[in-house]
Amino acid sequence: MKRTVTIVILAVIFIGFLGSLYYYFQKGQQDPVVYQTEQASVQTITKNTVATGNIVPLEEILIKPNISGIIDEIYVEAGESVAAGDLIARIRVIPNVNSLQSAKDAVATAKINLDNQKKIFERQKSLFDKGVISANDYDNAEVAYQRAEQNYKSAEQNFEIVKTGTTRGIGSAANTLIRSTVTGMVLDVPVKTGNQVIESNNFNDGTTLATLADVNKMIFEGKVDESEVGKIKEGLPLEVTVGAIENKTFDAVLDYIAPKGVEENGAIQFEIKGTLDKADTTFIRAGLSANASIILAKAEDVLAIKEALVQFDNDTQQPFVEIETGNQQFERKDVELGVSDGINVEIKSGVGKDDKIKVWNQLKPAQNFAAN
Repeated sequence: MKRTVTIVILAVIFIGFLGSLYYYFQKGQQDPVVYQTEQASVQTITKNTVATGNIVPLEEILIKPNISGIIDEIYVEAGESVAAGDLIARIRVIPNVNSLQSAKDAVATAKINLDNQKKIFERQKSLFDKGVISANDYDNAEVAYQRAEQNYKSAEQNFEIVKTGTTRGIGSAANTLIRSTVTGMVLDVPVKTGNQVIESNNFNDGTTLATLADVNKMIFEGKVDESEVGKIKEGLPLEVTVGAIENKTFDAVLDYIAPKGVEENGAIQFEIKGTLDKADTTFIRAGLSANASIILAKAEDVLAIKEALVQFDNDTQQPFVEIETGNQQFERKDVELGVSDGINVEIKSGVGKDDKIKVWNQLKPAQNFAAN
């Protein structure tokens, strides 16, 4: 019995020995791992975040009437350039019956008062000529007569304004002639001849006759997500691309970040504005969609490598790379990193341009298993 157990044990040991020999033989037949290397290169590294929005004028001026009525004629069209003081439209006044009657009554009252003051003045003048009254009494009568005469003229002018919107003597100040208040381009004319318009006053915004803007002063207006707003600040440069203008980038400067976010589609968005470079004379239509690349950091013409070549120490988290010192022999070199764009990273120290860096995480070639 003991002899049988001994034989079994020896057989197991012998089989295990043969298995080990076969394993090491197969392992010796496999090709050794050959690591590839890459070298650093001079690049411009830009770290940025992108915001979407539109190109809009810095200021849009709404031209509104200061009198209600019907548009008699429009003198401009969208796309035209106008100067301050140019005619925009002419309005024909449709008088209010109550206002017209009140103005008419005021004329009649002023006429009665004028006739009365005229009689008093003529009477006082006759007495003054005879030496009955003093010069002071005569002067008072003359002033009262002149004041009544002026009130009558004012009442007549007011009646004419209520009736027609204008009167003699006010020239270009006539309410019926609507003029441009600024120099710029007409962006929109939302009304047509024959439309009724409402005057602008303390209780009503009034009807917009035209929208004007200086198209040489354009800004990018967009929004950034709350996850990105903490990375940006006023004064950062922008690179704006407009979808309708191919192969063209516009420089701008970020000059406004909203202090309060607005919820849109479940995310908090913050409004930003950036003024476009005035030196660029390319005509950009207001309202065009655009993307702005906000440059958070930029390193020009610096030594850089792929981020995938960088390794990190498990204990200190210090970045390092492995430099080739001989045939498939590598040495660790600690490095100082700079600006990264997510693909390439600036190397401030630790690596030279001619150093060959180990690609430590290279993909293994796929193995083909042939079916027996």
